[in-house]
Amino acid sequence: MLELATELLDRVRGGTPFVTATVTRVDGSAPRQPGASLVVDADGAVLGNVSGGCVDSAVYQACQEMLRGERSPKTLRFGYTDDDAIAVGLTCGGTIELFLRHHDPGAEPGLEAAYADATRDEPVAVATVVRGPEAHLGKLIVVRPGGHRAGTLGDERLDEVAAAHATGVLHAGTSGTVDIGVADGYCREPMTLLVECNTPAPRMLIFGAIDHAAALARLGAFLGYRVTVCDARATFATPARFPYADEVVVDWPHRYLATQRLDGSTVICVLTHDPKVDVPLLTAALRLPVDYVGAMGSRRTHEQRLVRLREAGLTDRELRRLHSPIGLDIGARTPQETALSIAAEIVAHRHGGTGVPLRTGVPIHRRATPSSAPFPPTWTAEHLDHSAGITRPRSSSQS
Repeated sequence: MLELATELLDRVRGGTPFVTATVTRVDGSAPRQPGASLVVDADGAVLGNVSGGCVDSAVYQACQEMLRGERSPKTLRFGYTDDDAIAVGLTCGGTIELFLRHHDPGAEPGLEAAYADATRDEPVAVATVVRGPEAHLGKLIVVRPGGHRAGTLGDERLDEVAAAHATGVLHAGTSGTVDIGVADGYCREPMTLLVECNTPAPRMLIFGAIDHAAALARLGAFLGYRVTVCDARATFATPARFPYADEVVVDWPHRYLATQRLDGSTVICVLTHDPKVDVPLLTAALRLPVDYVGAMGSRRTHEQRLVRLREAGLTDRELRRLHSPIGLDIGARTPQETALSIAAEIVAHRHGGTGVPLRTGVPIHRRATPSSAPFPPTWTAEHLDHSAGITRPRSSSQS
């Protein structure tokens, strides 16, 4: 529900009750992951979705019933059957479990504060008991970095272990469920917590104030990145040329990079293909614990760049992290198509995708892969060789 924090904060402050239906479990192929929510307020307005459409109508009706009558939390489950394929069900073949909960503005000050944190893009996690003893069901605590928490699950020791688990999930940056067993000594019956987390937007650093950068900045913003465009040329690096960038910086790229605190979700795209810029910039970038480093250029440019980077002291292990020529092979020609090629490679790398057509039989829905590892895996020929005719990622519009 934190993905809808802005809208929910308005309802809390306006005194409008609402019901949240949140995905807590997914089996098989399903369109949304744990933490995705559909919300119905007392005025009948609908926010979000939990299935991409195939069961949302049935969930909406269940939320309306809770608003009108019994307010106790409950679980709904939708799966694929022959009847469901025609009526209500997940025609994609998977199953999802949803947790429905009634929210009364004013009764959950900790949750209001969590919504406010999320709207400011500050890190916060909400841990809710979605399975377990009735006395605890639906109760939640709000956890922030540093162990700060608000609310209670009804027991101090349980709050402590829930806060510890929620802090771990918040650090990983991916919402999910946590099981607490009787053997842990924190509860008399097993229970499951849904931990929803909001983390600051990942960063995309684009070096080179060119048309391709403008197109990539737009796609980066669309994908949820906080986008920075950097170039040493003040004439080209202007906010007017990059309206979708959160910031436009005039500075030497390697010098600017040295001032930034970056993490394992950051992506760096070097679009300059100028040796005097590329070599010091990539030498620094490939030694940082970021998710992705890509560089534009032809194959000849790439080979020449590798020679210079080795001369600058980079090891083969460090060079294997470099995605160059940047992007996937989609036959891109225009700056917009090239930006799409680059964005596709970034998404595939982040989630462990292959980049091959789905019709070849690869899984449609994969388990989320946290992008906080200090040195994520890089593309190699072996990632793609299993599908005949697929070559190394490249963008044919690069020079």
